[in-house]
Amino acid sequence: MPDPLAPVPLLFGDFAAEHKTTRRFLERYPAGKDDWRPHEKSRALGALATHVADIVNRGVAVLTTEFLAIGARPPMTPLGTAEELIAHFEAGLAKLDAALAAATLAHLEQPWQMRHGERVVAEAPRRLMLRRIMMSHTIHHRAQLGVYYRLLGIPVPGSYGPSADE
Repeated sequence: MPDPLAPVPLLFGDFAAEHKTTRRFLERYPAGKDDWRPHEKSRALGALATHVADIVNRGVAVLTTEFLAIGARPPMTPLGTAEELIAHFEAGLAKLDAALAAATLAHLEQPWQMRHGERVVAEAPRRLMLRRIMMSHTIHHRAQLGVYYRLLGIPVPGSYGPSADE
């Protein structure tokens, strides 16, 4: 039985539930609506859902690299089906789970950076950056996805209990 006071379960015990909720949102993705957007300044649905499916890879970066160069990676080509989104999410989640299993408290306390060119945009211990740029970021964009679904008439899954649609 894993030690409940080990750093990963103690600090990130909520991750499994949040990932389960994210998976439920991705399962509801409506194929064929990739270019739909609620406003001209909003991301297209396909780009947003792909971003939600990919954010878990930021957590992998926090645990396995020294920094993330923002703006250096071209945007992902949007994934067009729930199956593709879930497969991408699950592949990233497997990498995250492996990196978390290897994480020690000392490693989680090491500083990690987001950089734009040579400029440091953010720096904090890995344990905080994992929460900020992966989990909080996922929850934020997952909620956006829920708004898109509501506007499209797609039943919105509950995040922390049943939604109005459940």
